[in-house]
Amino acid sequence: MTPAARLPRPFLGQGLRFPLEIVGGALAVSRGEAKIAESIRFLLSTAKGERTMRPTLGCGIHDLVFAPGNSQTDVFVAEAVRDTLVNNEPRIDVLDIGAERSPQEPNLILIRLVYRIRENNSVTSLVYPYFVTEGTAA
Repeated sequence: MTPAARLPRPFLGQGLRFPLEIVGGALAVSRGEAKIAESIRFLLSTAKGERTMRPTLGCGIHDLVFAPGNSQTDVFVAEAVRDTLVNNEPRIDVLDIGAERSPQEPNLILIRLVYRIRENNSVTSLVYPYFVTEGTAA
């Protein structure tokens, strides 16, 4: 490995691991592509308005927790995820998002995300499980 390859990539970032973890008596740190994946999970697991000082931070999927279990809800989930990542994660380009119900668990939406890391053009995928409680049709 060349010395240049060992240099940290500041654009990809480094910080405390999410969720917080203690390793060897200290808070664990993550960096690079792992930090981006953690950031995506953090954004998707945070409801809009949950952070007092940043009320627009977060994802609108939490507003759909009692939505009917149909394809229209799945489309809303995909749109909410895309909106969240485009507005809050500048290190990536979202290439594809899909939301589909798990055949084994009807209250589970699998959010499949394909994104490119701008710093190194690496294409990565992530599956985020989101549990909903199906609402009653009115």
